[in-house]
Amino acid sequence: MVALTAVLPALYLPGLKHNFFDLKIYMSAMDWWRVGHPLYDYVQPDRVQGELYFTYPPFSALLLWPFGLLRLGTTVAIFTVLTVLAVVLTTRWLVAPLIARHDLPRTFTLIAAVLLVLAVESTRETITFGQINMLLVVLILADLLFAVPQARRWAGVGVGLATALKLFPGIFIVYLLATRRWRAAAVASATAAAATLLAAAIAPGDSWRFWTHELWATERVGRPDYVGNQSLFGLLSRFTAPEKPERLLWLLVVAVVAAYGLWRAARAARAGDPLTGLTLTGLVGSLASPITWTHHIYWFVPAVVLLVDAALSAEGPHEVRRRRWLAGLALGIAAVTIYGVVTFQAWGAAVVRTHDPLDFVLQNTYVLLSLLLLAALPVRSGHSAENRINWTELPSSHDRR
Repeated sequence: MVALTAVLPALYLPGLKHNFFDLKIYMSAMDWWRVGHPLYDYVQPDRVQGELYFTYPPFSALLLWPFGLLRLGTTVAIFTVLTVLAVVLTTRWLVAPLIARHDLPRTFTLIAAVLLVLAVESTRETITFGQINMLLVVLILADLLFAVPQARRWAGVGVGLATALKLFPGIFIVYLLATRRWRAAAVASATAAAATLLAAAIAPGDSWRFWTHELWATERVGRPDYVGNQSLFGLLSRFTAPEKPERLLWLLVVAVVAAYGLWRAARAARAGDPLTGLTLTGLVGSLASPITWTHHIYWFVPAVVLLVDAALSAEGPHEVRRRRWLAGLALGIAAVTIYGVVTFQAWGAAVVRTHDPLDFVLQNTYVLLSLLLLAALPVRSGHSAENRINWTELPSSHDRR
């Protein structure tokens, strides 16, 4: 743990060049909007992507607008502190059941887990770009780990709000439908619709423009062939760059991957394993989205937790090979995601098509890992299901060692 603490600043050093670039775009767009310009006309040049626009839905703009009234340094501090707090909170949600189930030292395990999550590339990029990803993760996990399994009246609200803020979480509404959580799916849809209509009432022109035009203009988000885009569309784009891949082929691949991933997610939910269900769904969403930047792919974090849990639960000499496989996969994913895809690679703006297998793996590491996890992530059923604890039964202070 001491070694990880010492290495952490070095891992963040390359990301300092981002200098909260995305957050600065948001705040500049808010200044542009505040003086009367159309929100989605805002554009900023970028060395890698060419031109970058404000691309979030209007509801996100409403929540970001007050931050534009603050000094940039204050806004950066608020976003950074909130992201770190979200990492601590969500990591505790993920790790506390693991600690209780396997009688692990509580304080040491939790601190080590938080440091590891802060070390992975998705968290580093979220912080150094000034992104809002961890806010979405808090909303999604709170909903799908607590409210939905316990059939709370507000189940679905978190997913709905996250969807209104950034469209990617809409995949979790599909997950609720696939698991026949009809009421939660309806609440999530209604919440997303209500937030969207609120934004439309306040900013009708910008809302109309976003939903009828800008939503479909994927080139506004950035270059799909850039290595930072770790989606299936990004993988195919790197094969065909500078031309775009055939849309029909992409849709066919997405349909197959999504059907398989959501089928496994639904099976996990029916087995009483909501964490595996939502993790598989998050991986499906990352693969299916046309643009999935490295800071979007949080879902390797719960995947590692699940693999460690399954490895620790494998008992008896006949499960030695399975335990080694699960532990090795967890360790491998942790190592890869800490090193990252773009942090220490000088891919630059140019992406050259190559037939070198090593280059193919390096440029599409997260895509390939996501596909592997869709098939390999274990569903904790049988013996594990009998011994799982309620997600709200967090270890108390007397459990500390």
